Amino acid sequence: MITELPLYVYIGFGLATFPTVFFLFLASNKNIRALVLIIVLGTIQAILAFQGYFADTTTEPPSFIFLFPPVFILIILLFVTKNGKAFIDQLDLKYLTILHVVRIPVELTLYWLFLDQYVPELMTFSGWNFDILAGITAPFIFYLGYLKKKLTIRILLAWNIICLGLLFTIIALALLSAPLPFQTLAFDQPNIGVLYFPFIWLPGIIVPVVLFSHLASIRQLIRQRKRIE
Repeated sequence: MITELPLYVYIGFGLATFPTVFFLFLASNKNIRALVLIIVLGTIQAILAFQGYFADTTTEPPSFIFLFPPVFILIILLFVTKNGKAFIDQLDLKYLTILHVVRIPVELTLYWLFLDQYVPELMTFSGWNFDILAGITAPFIFYLGYLKKKLTIRILLAWNIICLGLLFTIIALALLSAPLPFQTLAFDQPNIGVLYFPFIWLPGIIVPVVLFSHLASIRQLIRQRKRIE
């Protein structure tokens, strides 16, 4: 854990982490098993981060790499299995949409971590990362698209696809600037903040949930469009 950071950095990150889980819980129609799975996964990640497991970049391969397989295998299974697809298709699109507002405190946290030299500037909105736009527009899409029903399926699809592109951009920047064998960016100030608790939950929980929310929304919207046509 990074102890010298100001308290507001942890508060800001908390305002990203806990709403992410909460909105997914609401989107799943308060599915307790999904909530327990995320809590268990997050707890394991926290314990390993506390022990310095992910911060050890001297191993071959680096320990940080092993953070990703469990969550991404789970996402793949949800999209290829019968029960997984049934779970996705009953998710509430309006909660999957408002969930993306958490990208505002995420981006603020990254900026604060940059100021304390734990991530490079290119990972922030003052650099090459424009993911905050997804968070800023999410409430408008939520209100106009799902409460007032003023937006077409095509617009909702386009918004999800564009925001998915923004997400992939910051994922690429984060990986290429991390102290890993394939690092090609930010050697003067690498991405080390996310290797520690609680920021390990950014790549371990928040990013997978945000990714899953977009993919699930796109699947549902495409199915809706086909039914209309």
